[in-house]
Amino acid sequence: MDEAFIIMQIGDSAMDKVCDDAFVPAISNAGLSARRVDRHNGGDLLKSEIVQFIERSQIIVADLTNERPNCYLEIGYAMGLGKKSNLILTARADHHWSSPDFRRDGPRIHFDLEGYDILFWDPSNLSDLQERLSARIRRRLAIVQTGPQATPPISLDASWRDELRARASTGLAGVERSGYMEVVAQISPPTHHSQRALLAAMRESAVSTFGWPIGVVLDNVDSYRPQPKVDGIEAEVSISGQRSLNRTSYDFWKLFEDGRFYTLLSLFEDERRPNSLFWDTRTNRIAEALLMLVRLYRRLEASDTDLVSVVVRHGGLRARELHVASSNRMMVRHPITTEDVVESSISATLNELETDLPRYVREIVQPLLTIFDFYEVDGSILDDISNGFIEGEVR
Repeated sequence: MDEAFIIMQIGDSAMDKVCDDAFVPAISNAGLSARRVDRHNGGDLLKSEIVQFIERSQIIVADLTNERPNCYLEIGYAMGLGKKSNLILTARADHHWSSPDFRRDGPRIHFDLEGYDILFWDPSNLSDLQERLSARIRRRLAIVQTGPQATPPISLDASWRDELRARASTGLAGVERSGYMEVVAQISPPTHHSQRALLAAMRESAVSTFGWPIGVVLDNVDSYRPQPKVDGIEAEVSISGQRSLNRTSYDFWKLFEDGRFYTLLSLFEDERRPNSLFWDTRTNRIAEALLMLVRLYRRLEASDTDLVSVVVRHGGLRARELHVASSNRMMVRHPITTEDVVESSISATLNELETDLPRYVREIVQPLLTIFDFYEVDGSILDDISNGFIEGEVR
């Protein structure tokens, strides 16, 4: 069985209770074996065993409560190994400045980790911690995908995705575009709706904040109008050299009767600055894609606990230069990527996706930025963009 290593304060009865009542059950519920160095060492040097646990564990749960120097050191080592995606940070709620129990002279999160996504917990509600941590571990396993247990809860059948991608790629080439964003989604249990119901759901789910929505529904031009198919509905909007629309772009999408969704669309950046990628535009578009899916599955009568898996892929990236669209933001450098494709996946319940959407946006955006010479944007800035989009504003 794959392992999850717990980094936390040792020798404190209150923290042992958190470990036993929340950390260990959450890890077990996610299908992993919980390991803590004081309980599972083999009698060798503890430093050596800690290194081994960090190196081989699928998931590392690291608690920052009480500012233990050894915990910060081990977290730094894990990050140095490139295991940032395997790492889940937690801390008691009073360590965050926004908590009513926070004390200026009390323990806090050190500044070098303040910008990271930390799961804060209440010692009086460890069952809540267990539930949220278990969900987070499952999502993280779906992302790291480094072992036999690290597979998404929903298996996305590549055959239908690849078939649609091949069709859409031909259309993309037809408007002389190579860069694209692809979104693939699936929900479990599957839905069962008529083509008319699917079309109504697509119309009502479109998010027009950015201007030209993902999953665009155009009824005024016969060739662009969504078409009923035996297994769902689909639309192809290929625009090139049309003065009335004043754009060159490509959109293909399909919604299956069982709730599977696929879209491939050209990059907005190629309308403004060819051979570039705007990191704030990508953040807005990814936020739009996830928000649209939430709205879509709500209209298809999915429940809070239904499981949604999403894969976002960007292609045609090689030799593109990273820029920012907003004049309110500056970039000191404009790195160029040598990679052509990057793909990220998330899995969450519909309720989790809806209530914590900015976090999932970050999990998709950050790997995309990394291929541009390790470029990073502070998580709080990405969250601000996502929250602004949810509120109807492009920031």
